[in-house]
Order: sequence, then structure tokens, then C-alpha cells
Amino acid sequence: MSPLTFDRHRRLRRTSVLRDMVRETYLRPSDFIYPIFVTAEGSGIKEEIPSMPNVYQYSLDRLDEELKEVARLGIPSIMFFGIPKEKDAVGSGAYDEHGIVQEAIRQTKKNYPDLIVIADTCMCEYTDHGHCGIIHDGDVDNDESLTYLAKTAVSQAEAGADIIAPSNMMDGFVIAIRQALDEAGYMNVPIMSYAVKYASAFFGPFRDAAESTPKFGNRKTYQMDPANRLEALREAESDVREGADFIIVKPGLPYLDVLREVRDHVNLPLVAYNVSGEYAMVKAAARNGWIDEKAVVLEALTSMKRAGADLIITYHAKDAIRWLREEG
Repeated sequence: MSPLTFDRHRRLRRTSVLRDMVRETYLRPSDFIYPIFVTAEGSGIKEEIPSMPNVYQYSLDRLDEELKEVARLGIPSIMFFGIPKEKDAVGSGAYDEHGIVQEAIRQTKKNYPDLIVIADTCMCEYTDHGHCGIIHDGDVDNDESLTYLAKTAVSQAEAGADIIAPSNMMDGFVIAIRQALDEAGYMNVPIMSYAVKYASAFFGPFRDAAESTPKFGNRKTYQMDPANRLEALREAESDVREGADFIIVKPGLPYLDVLREVRDHVNLPLVAYNVSGEYAMVKAAARNGWIDEKAVVLEALTSMKRAGADLIITYHAKDAIRWLREEG
């Protein structure tokens, strides 16, 4: 019998030192953006979100507890989501000078000036109907909504936000916000655009956390069809032209193919959003003893980096950093 001829790939997997030597993708604390929910409802609040274990809503007087841990762990950036005391048809709490996110930004920049604060710029948490813009005749009015979104972005920049992250998926939202920021003197405040945001079932737990479930209908007229790939490239390319500085793909894990495609077409920093449903599934399986939480989380986050993400928005950030330090 003739000797077999084949490649011996296992040579480079033989020991942990060799595997480390040839590893192509790494996770670092600087990769992570940590979402934080702040509520205007009273004081002394640290309320766990039932569908998202170990994730909480904080009132402003308890926010520093979370920020202190974030700083201690070396997480460089956070993203604020706000729950106002009152809601109305035009989401006025989103652009209120003393709105919950604006106050959280001021408090953070005063006490932790080196922490990068990213402001989620949307209206769904602030409208009484739960949609991401102004409603006319049962639908979101795209162009009128842009005015309110731009006002929100400027108010967040005035409060001290380092980065504006519009998530509403209105056509033209990047150029409207860029123009408003520039006119208000915030030319150097970058925009982290939720350019590729799908109408995903994986957002369910977030809507509990942010109290932003639509009161009627759904968001399929402005968020993307999960079946579409080429549309993601059109959305990303539009936002690049309009002045985005970062591009977000949301969700992350179910859309690694889209993440890779966007990476191949766009040369801006690319952000994957490891969303609430992804987090909740891992937590539920881990609590039932079905998976190794640490191994699964680090593998999932690594897959997003491998697919092309430069940064990852993730509720796992604190745990991931602890685990990475254990391995180091």
C-alpha cells in the first residue's frame, strides 16, 4: 500500500503554548462597550431585569456603584439607555436638558472623566406609543422624526456625551444628526450609527429592560428584514456617505455572515451588538447546567471579533474581563 500523503495541521495544536503562538483572534478589555440602564423613577433603585440576570436598572443616586466597578475592571466605554418618569407622543424626555440620560452623562463625566460615554439616541423609551419616532396615521413619520432625533443628539452632546449612537433606523438619520451637531458646535463628537439593525426577535429582553415595547404594531417598517443580506450593505454604505464614524451591526451572533460582509465593504470601525436575547439564552442555559457559561461567552465574543468586529457592545463585558484575566 502506498504511503498516504496529507497535511498535518495538528502539529500546531499539540500544546497550549503552540496554540497561543498561532492564535489569530484575541479578546481584550478595550474591545467591550458596556450597556447601562438608568431610570428616573425615584431613588435607591437597583432593580434586576428578570429576563437578564445580573443586569439592572439604576437610579442616579446608585449609578456610581456600577460605574465604580466598570472603572475598576478597566472597561473603557459605556452606553446609556434611559427610562423616563413620564412619556408622551413626541418623546420629549429624550431631548430634555435634564432628561435621565443627560443627567447620567453629566454625573459620569464629572466622577469618571476618562470613561467614554456613548449615548443611545432613540425615542422608543420616551414615547407613550413605544415607537422610534413621531406617529402620523398609524405609521412613523420618517422626516419629522429626524428633527426630534437631531434635537436629542445635540442635548446629549451638550451634556457631555463622547459619542452619539442613533438607533432609530430612520432614513437620513446620520446626516440629520451630523448637521445638527456641527451647527451646534460639536463637530468633533463622532456618530456610532446603528446602520444595520434587524427587526429581530432577539431584542425581547431589552424591551423589558428599557420599557420600550411598541403599544401597537411592530418595527418592521423601519428595522430590516432578517432574511436580507444585500440590504445591509446598502444601509451601511448610506451611513458612511452621510458621515458615520462607526458602523453597528445588531444583533451580533445570529448575523455573523452580515458582520463579515459589512467588514469587507466598509473601512470604518465596526461594532457588533451582542444583544439581550443572546445574553438571556446563555444565562438561562448556564443556570440549568446545560452549558459552560464562561467557555460559551468567550467563544461567542471571539466569533464576533473573528467575523470582523473591532468593538462589541455586550452585557457580558464585566464577566468576560474577569474571565480573560483568569486565563492571562
